[in-house]
Amino acid sequence: MSNQTQTTQVPAGYVQNAKGHLIPIDKVKPVDKLRDEQVKSMVDAAKALHQNMQETKRTLFAAFNDFVALSAQEYKVTLGGKKGNTTLLSYDGKYKVQLAISENIVFDERLQVAKKLIDECLTDWTQGSNDNIKALINQAFQVDKEGKISTHRVLSLRSLDISDTKWLRAMEAISDAVQVTDTKEYIRFYERDDAGAYHQIALDFSNV
Repeated sequence: MSNQTQTTQVPAGYVQNAKGHLIPIDKVKPVDKLRDEQVKSMVDAAKALHQNMQETKRTLFAAFNDFVALSAQEYKVTLGGKKGNTTLLSYDGKYKVQLAISENIVFDERLQVAKKLIDECLTDWTQGSNDNIKALINQAFQVDKEGKISTHRVLSLRSLDISDTKWLRAMEAISDAVQVTDTKEYIRFYERDDAGAYHQIALDFSNV
């Protein structure tokens, strides 16, 4: 038996419902016909906009990277790889375009090593230890509703000014445990108002 999905041929005078059943078109209520037409019309418009946005995105990223490469040529330098975390300003400063790279970070098994070392530190510091630091550490390793540990909270532990040898080993284990699974590039556009503040130009429906 083939695993390929077969498209049902709808004969003249019938329409197919959500369950795949063929229904005589004269048995479909006028409001249902109107809803069907309206939904498909809106989806067609959305798909056309989606395709246009994809093409515009490719054009904007290419224009940004081409200019950065052109600017580098002035100094006889060739830039390789992704050109993220860069800002371009218009001459009058009214507009700016930012290209940023966001990394998706996870921790491997060495995070458990770090947690074990930190737990030992907390035990060693029982006498006269700072309760605020304990709370901060315990909070860093709490999981969210999806069972994930906040990478920001864990990585922020490395900024604590603690010189304990075991603690420093734990911080080294945290650094070694960091794994970048993927990266995403974002391009954002800003316009400056009369007060000198920049406001992002919204490109998604929810903020337009």
